[in-house]
Parts: sequence; C-alpha cells; structure tokens
Amino acid sequence: MEEKDKENQINKTPSKMARLAWPKAKYGVYAAIIIIVIVNVLYYKDQLLSLL
Repeated sequence: MEEKDKENQINKTPSKMARLAWPKAKYGVYAAIIIIVIVNVLYYKDQLLSLL
C-alpha cells in the first residue's frame, strides 16, 4: 500500500502550481507559429513588397 501512495505523490502536481490556470498546449503552438510569421514578415518586409 505504501508503494502505491509513493507513486501517487510522485505524479502529483505541486500545490503552488495546482492553483495556476495552465493554457492548453495547442495554444502555445498557435502562439509560436504566429510569432514566427510576424517576425518573418517584419524581417523580409522589403522582399515581400517587391513581389507585389
């Protein structure tokens, strides 16, 4: 029984972290893609305008 309790404690979220609202991982992926696109548009702005 003690081994099972130890396994439960290992996988348990720390008390201070449990109160935070963690966003879903997919929103982090979306944010990363948006940031990469914005940085590339700003960096290659001259080349993009020359295509039009």
